[in-house]
Amino acid sequence: MKQFNFRIYQMVLPILVGLFLSLGVYAQQVTVKGHVKDTTGEPVIGANIIIKGATTGTITDFDGNFTLNAAKDAILSISFVGYKPIEVKAAPSVTVILEDDSQVLNDVVVIGYGSVKKSDLSGSVVAIKAEDMNRGAVTSPQELIQGKVPGLFVAPGDGSPGAGSTLRIRGGASLNASNDPLIVIDGVPTSNDAAPGTPNALATINPNDIETFTVLKDASATAIYGSRASNGVIIITTKKGSQDRVKISYSGSFTVKDAYQRVPTLNADQFREVLVNQYEGTSQENTINDILNKYPNQSTNWQDAIYQTGLSTDQNIAISGKTGILPYRVSLGYNNERGTLKTSTYERYTAAINLNPKFFKEHLSVDINVKGTINKNRFADSGAVGAAAFFDPTKPMYTESGNYHGYWNWSEVPGAVQSVATYNPLSLLYDKDNNGKTNRSLGNIQLDYKIHGLEDLHANLNLGYDIAQTTGRNFVLPGSIQSVQDTNFPSLGGGNTWNNLRRNHLLDFYMNYTKDITSIKSHIDVMAGYSWQHFYYANHDITYSNPTDGSEGDKEGYVYDQGEGRYIRKDHRRIPYENYLISFFGRLNYNFMGRYLLTATLRRDGSSRFSQNNRWGLFPSAALAWTVSDEAFMEATKDVLSKLKLRIGYGVTGQQEIGDYQYLTTYSFSTNPNNTYLGTTLLKPNGYSPDLKWEQTATYNFAIDFGFLNNRINGSLEYYQKHTKDLLNTVSAPAGTNFTNQITANVGEMKNKGVEFNINAMAIQSKDFSWNLGYNVTWNDSKIIKLTANYNPEYQGINAGTNQKHQINQKPNTFYLFQQVYDKNGKPIQNAFVDRNGDGNITEADRYLTGKSPMAKVFMGLSSEFTYRNWDLGFNLRANFGNYVFNALAAGNSTTNNYGGKGFLVNYYEGIYKTGFTKINSTEQGASDLFLENASFLKMDNITLGYSFKKLFTNRLSGRISASVQNVFTITKYSGLDPEVSAIDGNMWPRPRVFNVGINLNF
Repeated sequence: MKQFNFRIYQMVLPILVGLFLSLGVYAQQVTVKGHVKDTTGEPVIGANIIIKGATTGTITDFDGNFTLNAAKDAILSISFVGYKPIEVKAAPSVTVILEDDSQVLNDVVVIGYGSVKKSDLSGSVVAIKAEDMNRGAVTSPQELIQGKVPGLFVAPGDGSPGAGSTLRIRGGASLNASNDPLIVIDGVPTSNDAAPGTPNALATINPNDIETFTVLKDASATAIYGSRASNGVIIITTKKGSQDRVKISYSGSFTVKDAYQRVPTLNADQFREVLVNQYEGTSQENTINDILNKYPNQSTNWQDAIYQTGLSTDQNIAISGKTGILPYRVSLGYNNERGTLKTSTYERYTAAINLNPKFFKEHLSVDINVKGTINKNRFADSGAVGAAAFFDPTKPMYTESGNYHGYWNWSEVPGAVQSVATYNPLSLLYDKDNNGKTNRSLGNIQLDYKIHGLEDLHANLNLGYDIAQTTGRNFVLPGSIQSVQDTNFPSLGGGNTWNNLRRNHLLDFYMNYTKDITSIKSHIDVMAGYSWQHFYYANHDITYSNPTDGSEGDKEGYVYDQGEGRYIRKDHRRIPYENYLISFFGRLNYNFMGRYLLTATLRRDGSSRFSQNNRWGLFPSAALAWTVSDEAFMEATKDVLSKLKLRIGYGVTGQQEIGDYQYLTTYSFSTNPNNTYLGTTLLKPNGYSPDLKWEQTATYNFAIDFGFLNNRINGSLEYYQKHTKDLLNTVSAPAGTNFTNQITANVGEMKNKGVEFNINAMAIQSKDFSWNLGYNVTWNDSKIIKLTANYNPEYQGINAGTNQKHQINQKPNTFYLFQQVYDKNGKPIQNAFVDRNGDGNITEADRYLTGKSPMAKVFMGLSSEFTYRNWDLGFNLRANFGNYVFNALAAGNSTTNNYGGKGFLVNYYEGIYKTGFTKINSTEQGASDLFLENASFLKMDNITLGYSFKKLFTNRLSGRISASVQNVFTITKYSGLDPEVSAIDGNMWPRPRVFNVGINLNF
């Protein structure tokens, strides 16, 4: 009985204790009924209410109300986009007022020589922060902003490791001078001339070190940079030290690259069939059959042979914190890529140090930035891409004879003229030693002194440098097929080395005065300064033979060097260049009543690239802005139309990006070894133009910035027009007036106009799920309106490379082709073209301007990001419309009759089935508009899936893991490999599809 009672006690006691505890917990719970509104009393719909320290939460309804069960002492966290988050204690009844997050408006945007509140901007300026940049396998900075900024066109490079991109802001403003935007890194304007072996000025910056991109587009924003800003400005600010405890961040990624594209050419069976049919019954039938049947069962896919799976890794670590008075950030990065074309590799080592202490009670701010980069490239011969596409597929890769390092070549076929035949694609890759190394350091020290006793006045001194040195070599291997064809050193071969130096030194000094004058409701910001910049270039290329004992005897133009053990070309010498820029500049920002804004700038530039008579240029600008939404009469619309700003601006910028010394009579050493006198190489005079002066671009724009629902939806609409005069252009020199037939002169005018629109929206925001959406579109039209000193509508224009021309009333680089003739069924008739001038002959005079150019009329970007709890999924789409490409691969291989009697065969483009051409193509057929194609496209650049965690093993470790795919798909009617190529598609290294996994850790 006692045992029985004890068992009952054992069962009942836990039940009673549990009931007691549950009653206690229940007694501590409270049902919170709340209401969330803004400062105007309007309900906030969809606000997040989360119990702090837990995942429990809810959102407000259409009336701003919510109900939530919480512990009596719980803290509720309430947040909504565009408002400051707030925390309140749980209670039966809660009313919360959310205040506008003025931080959004007070965000400081870096502009030229200073910064300004985002709300005070009057020019066309777009700032992209690190958290808004593209994610994925990003190895070059320009990939971070691709498709993000209206008016900024980013054309990615080819598929080579570390390839650089082409950047254009509002279409560019010049014909023959540079159209690249000015890039300013931590206050140091860089040179557009990247050292050889470096794709562009951005290629040596670690993307993980970048904090913000600021893109200055209109003249009111760019004119402060005057002489170098006619193509816009991109300002890069790198990450700085923190004021907090030590933070360690690590990011690592591993990437696989798939070279999935192939030039559409014939396989071995198709090739044999086409050739047999083509030459059956002709005098060349037996010759063709002998060549085809030398290896009767051979079938080689040469394109598969040259490609490999690309692999890469990118590792970065950064440490930031504060030691005493010294905030610091130190970062190291390593990137290693094996390219998709065999033998191609790329390595990049980066290091960066930032120190930003303050002294004298924070009156003196010091910002020290030092960045160092080592780039190593093993360059694969991109000519192997075209060689592999069209090499005879009935021939083997290797030869049993062992000649030429074992690579099969046309010398194996009796009667084949090897000197004009294509080399074995594998030999092009493996029989070359082509590599380079670039060491670059960029840095500055910036001192900002807040004057004691006059704290509104600042003195700023910026001393900066950018130095790069590149060394490299490009040699063919002895005994290779290339060395055998070397006319100077048969079978020995040779090559060249290079040693190039780029130096850029900077001194900027300016005074800045800011003052709030409450009596007249005004804020003024005045700046005036001086800038000095020196660019120095030195190139030294040397041509050598491969190592030898000198038994080849005397070689004209070469001398044997016993120490080197090689023949060295005599005329090698170090060739230096330099130029200076000196500037005086000033700017006024005036804010009246917080809603009427004026910006005025003036810059006077002097460039050593022009003579003393034309050395100085004056570049003014002005912009007005009116924040209409801050007016009293707009108060009633505040809950819907939260922002409305009107902007208008005008300004002039300059261009001097041409070669040095072109206004002087200069001389060059002759490169012809026969041009000597008494053993000394002769000098020859170069062309010159003493009246060279600044190219100037005047720009005006009108814009509307808008925001709805407390800027939950925001964007802008902008119209711009640019007029460039005194174009720095290459023109024909009248006979007898100069030492060359073409010179650089100020001739011509061009106009650019366009419309930009962008919109960003927090489309959905709930407790667990949100959706951010961004879209931008740009329409741009460029037209040449003058190409002669005096207006002459009959002027025939200027050739602009192969099959393109500059002509008045046309876009730059308009395609200039022959007009194809078609039969009644719409099939092209081979070698038949429209006789446009009616003289009965087809000559160059029958070419016509097609009106089509490689410039896209419209380009756009769409970015989207979904988040669900700790998960995020984002993608970026990009599109071009109205851009054309001349498919030179198709044009050069469009007929089945291209034997030529040289003893070797060339593969065919699949397009022969469409053209049906069986004759030998005329020269005109290779320049026919038949091969001009619309290259409009829609691309998904990348898609990324990520998972973020706030703690891993410890509360101090957070991070994110991700997986991404780049170059996901392309939708286009273009028949070539990729519609996003240069104007002439002749031999492109295809861009791979990239698969990436990455991890970010923060300690």
